Amino acid sequence: MPPPLRLNAVAFISPQNHPILIRTFQKGDELKYHYVAHTSLDVIEERISGDSKSTECYLGLLYAMDDVAAYGYITPLKVKIVIALALTDSVVRDAEVISAFKALHMAFYHAVSNPFLKLDAATNSGNDQYPYLLVGGSKWKSFRQRVDEISKALGNVTST
Repeated sequence: MPPPLRLNAVAFISPQNHPILIRTFQKGDELKYHYVAHTSLDVIEERISGDSKSTECYLGLLYAMDDVAAYGYITPLKVKIVIALALTDSVVRDAEVISAFKALHMAFYHAVSNPFLKLDAATNSGNDQYPYLLVGGSKWKSFRQRVDEISKALGNVTST
């Protein structure tokens, strides 16, 4: 049996390329995974710019750097999800990565489906990022917990 995927970080990025949530699961490497998320945006934009009619959400391996492999996913509403997996000698199956992305996508979908988040507040504040800036708030707590649960299900034991 192959070893489970080891998720080092997950990033949710808005359609305007602003980070919604960057969750790291390796203590002390927060800045590294912010860098991974931001550099992944260039690859994602390159892949989706030439194929605007594609219905495929999974973008596959974006790039590998040192001890991390970055994979990408884009939702129908153009929210980008990037996961950073630890590089190991084992084979990473696309089916496992896709199921992780689908679970993360559903966690985000359920969070924004919450009628108490006031996602229409962006029109009043003049800032189209307003609802996403509140991810650190208490109403997004269940979303962050769900991301942690998905990480643990993939084989991690700690989170920051």
